[in-house]
Amino acid sequence: MESEGSDDFPSVVDLNVGGVLYTTSLCTLTKNTKCLLGQMFTGKESIGKDSKGRYFLDRDGVLFRYVLDFLRNQKLVLPENFHEKERLKSEAEFFNMTDLMVCIDSLVTSPPPQPVALPRMSSVSTPTSPGGLMPPTGQPGYLTLGYRGSFAFGRDGLADVKFRKLTRILVCGRVTLCREVFGDTLNESRDPDKVNENRYTARFFLKHNFLEQAFDNLQEAGFHCVAAAGSGTSGTGNEPLKPGIDFEENRWNHYNEFVFARP
Repeated sequence: MESEGSDDFPSVVDLNVGGVLYTTSLCTLTKNTKCLLGQMFTGKESIGKDSKGRYFLDRDGVLFRYVLDFLRNQKLVLPENFHEKERLKSEAEFFNMTDLMVCIDSLVTSPPPQPVALPRMSSVSTPTSPGGLMPPTGQPGYLTLGYRGSFAFGRDGLADVKFRKLTRILVCGRVTLCREVFGDTLNESRDPDKVNENRYTARFFLKHNFLEQAFDNLQEAGFHCVAAAGSGTSGTGNEPLKPGIDFEENRWNHYNEFVFARP
């Protein structure tokens, strides 16, 4: 593969990392010229493109967000209960990011915090929320998650495992609560009202399709599930299918909602 010169790269770069799409600046990618990304985007190392013309990296697309954030901010910020430090270190080694490897090593070798520090304060009466969680510090309220799902079936019956298939995870509730809980994973592009921060909305959705990640976000913010409802599958039906719609997937379509509360 022929290497491209640094003048051939646009100022805004579209990346396809293991099937996950990113858009970032050339300045960010070349901030560390000694790492592999810096070498690639200064023309010193070759890099391929996918069928859409995006620069392609055959690496872990989900973990790449932390690599990119480290290039931007020169510090490593991981979510609570992050369990893939070794895999992230492997990505840092591949990209030859020594500073990132040092940060990861410090997290791996540092002793874990004492989990029972607060209960020792026996003289203070502190109520707990259901499930043994400490009382939340944020404002009380309700958030509702909804999704339409099916099962992904293999063509011609070749797949013996039917995986869950979600189209989109919808988020409804007070805007300030939605932003507090889901942060950067919240997509607000379909909500026309950008002014009133204290309003309610039913037009947010998440940028990912992982229900358990959304549940983790809610649990970490002090919410717990208080209600859930779901529709049955649509059955065989006699209505003609639209072009491109798989019969089996359409037959198993269903809709579920979960209501979470923080007292």
